[in-house]
Amino acid sequence: MTRIAAVHGALAPYRCAQGEITDMVARACLPEGADRRVLDRLHRNAGVRARHMTLPLDRYETLDGFGAANDLFIATATDLGTRVIREALRTAGLSAADVDLLIFTSVTGVAVPSVDARVAGRLGLRPDLRRVPLFGLGCAGGAAGLARVHDFLLGRPDQVAVLLSVELCSLTFQRGDASTANLVATGLFGDGATAVVACGAERAGASWGPTIVDSRSRLYPDAGGVLGWDIGDSGFRVVLDPDIPQVLRHHLAEDVREFLAVHGLKPQDVTAWVCHPGGPRILDAVSEALDLPTEELALSWRHLAEAGNLSSSSVLHVLRDTLAERRPSPGTPGLLLAVGPGLACELVLLSW
Repeated sequence: MTRIAAVHGALAPYRCAQGEITDMVARACLPEGADRRVLDRLHRNAGVRARHMTLPLDRYETLDGFGAANDLFIATATDLGTRVIREALRTAGLSAADVDLLIFTSVTGVAVPSVDARVAGRLGLRPDLRRVPLFGLGCAGGAAGLARVHDFLLGRPDQVAVLLSVELCSLTFQRGDASTANLVATGLFGDGATAVVACGAERAGASWGPTIVDSRSRLYPDAGGVLGWDIGDSGFRVVLDPDIPQVLRHHLAEDVREFLAVHGLKPQDVTAWVCHPGGPRILDAVSEALDLPTEELALSWRHLAEAGNLSSSSVLHVLRDTLAERRPSPGTPGLLLAVGPGLACELVLLSW
């Protein structure tokens, strides 16, 4: 099995109360003199108290064009990614020279050379490092990245892999867009990063976290248009359909039961659910589909309130908090899950 040796998360530098962000969005997105009651209601209902942003709020009203935003993404993602990997390696008791694979996931900017290559140079990772940059998985990228780390280490059990997620959602901000999808997104998403260090079964000294037992991916192509980006001259314009929770209610319970059954488990055997906090309606749909008491997803709800939805990084932040604050009994199963564009669901079975 793959052993998780460290999880380190960080948030962007500027913490803003939800009300402050709502006021900025009203100025930048709504026509002059427009009624803002719908915007206020959408932001109030997002379940978010505060978020961390890459820039001071007044910069978003003047940030012009995809190129300028993407340049900021590259610089900030490289800085933040370097920081979280360095701290995760320190926690794991490993050095840069120990890393054999670096997987990078993000859906909020693009770079060539990719951010993982830039981070590798900053940290002094080995020149024979294997790199896998992932783009397009969205909120499912953290879970999918863990699954791909596990796949790699099954074949190389003496090696070390790092998963890096950096999502700077605020840099996709679309001025002048008063669509419901954009108003919902501006009330929900925040900026942050996470690094996960994992070791193969034969790697000595990896005893900090849980093991990854197995993973499963499910793609729902008939719902392919409900979540993603519409990419144009102004950058990434969000596609966010209200039918997403209904897709989960229809599919998730069966997918989870079938996956657990392969390992002789049932949902009631799971001692901790590490769920991506996609938003209140997503968390409610997960709870209903899996018949979970509200308390089972308490850390996901808290993360949503304190930081918003960090896309692929959020589920990894919830994993970190689970291990730090609510670590289950050793040997019991856990399930990490996230949903992203496709529409796709990623499931990762853990043993604490």
